Amino acid sequence: MFALKVARRYLLSNPSQTLLLVAGVAIGVTVFVFITALIAGLAILLTEQVTGKSAHVSLEPPTRIARVLAGPDLPVESVALVSTFQRQQIRNWPMVLELLRADPRVSAISPQITGSAVLVKSEAVRTVSIVGVDPQGIDAISPISPSIIDGNGDLGADGLLIGARLAEDLGLSAGQSILLRTERGVERQLTIKGVFRTGLQSLDERVAFLSLQTARPLFVLPDGVTNIEVKLKDPNQARAMARFLADATSLRATPWQEKNVSLEGALVAQGRTGSMIQVFSLISIIIGIASALVLSAYRRRSEVGIMRAFGVPGSFILWVFLLQGLLIGLVGALLGCATGYGLCIWLQGITNAAGDSVLPIAPERGGYAAALVLTTLGAVIASILPARAASKVDPLEAIQQ
Repeated sequence: MFALKVARRYLLSNPSQTLLLVAGVAIGVTVFVFITALIAGLAILLTEQVTGKSAHVSLEPPTRIARVLAGPDLPVESVALVSTFQRQQIRNWPMVLELLRADPRVSAISPQITGSAVLVKSEAVRTVSIVGVDPQGIDAISPISPSIIDGNGDLGADGLLIGARLAEDLGLSAGQSILLRTERGVERQLTIKGVFRTGLQSLDERVAFLSLQTARPLFVLPDGVTNIEVKLKDPNQARAMARFLADATSLRATPWQEKNVSLEGALVAQGRTGSMIQVFSLISIIIGIASALVLSAYRRRSEVGIMRAFGVPGSFILWVFLLQGLLIGLVGALLGCATGYGLCIWLQGITNAAGDSVLPIAPERGGYAAALVLTTLGAVIASILPARAASKVDPLEAIQQ
């Protein structure tokens, strides 16, 4: 294509200016890639910190609402009372587990019996949240076993796992006995099998684990479970999964986002901030290319006038300047994507004393395709104004200058 040859020749005729243009585009794209990868990495880190030790979707029995009764046999309207003593439970939980195991989005499942209780040691009394779990799946939702600092995770028939802060408050250690009294008024002497420290205060200070079979008589639930906790391979699918499970099981399904509304709002605000920075990067690229091509068109007025005098159509001149913008944008974008990826990889490799990356950056999520397409398109758009101006040059006026 002859227009492409002319465009390339124009660019190579002033290599320093072309190099500066390409470098400016590359720097803008590098910033675009870095910001995109950094925001994605921050979102991943915050999500993992919140969901790494909790469920992505929680299944619970549907909320029971008191019904208004009316009929010919009732002189006045009456309200059907809901029992407050009988615990709500999921009775068909084995069927729900089968449904979850067949879903490829699910990575872990934990049927549980949860409730409130008090631990009594001499005169010390502490209120705790009891979680009855399958001993084989104690680490399904929260990694408890690797966090044990005293004793072991073998719950057995009368075992109890407690957090380090709770153990310190009560002066307990592995092997000691303690009285547990549940909200149902049932008491039982249990043995501290292990003490864990997860670093999450809500777990280390207020939660105790025992086996599912031990929890049943303590909370008077011989058959069902109170909730089913679900981990997903992709936490971002929690809302869709919750809707699916609610429709399929008629249970109340709560995604982790609804339990962490403030975090979700922060992630949205963070994403908007990144988008604004990306937009400003693209605007700076467009302004730089447009100003350089306008100057180039002005300097080459005489050359353009001579070509027009020889019968070269204005559409050809238009294509020459558009192709210049295309080449500058494409080469700069490719160079910027490569530089941005290298920068992200280098920053990811900088670690602290604990071996964690100093910056929570995700090089694989740098938005390279978007950067390439948007930058190239922006460069072409930036060249439209100087291209139109050059294509409308009057041959006589241009030659006389």
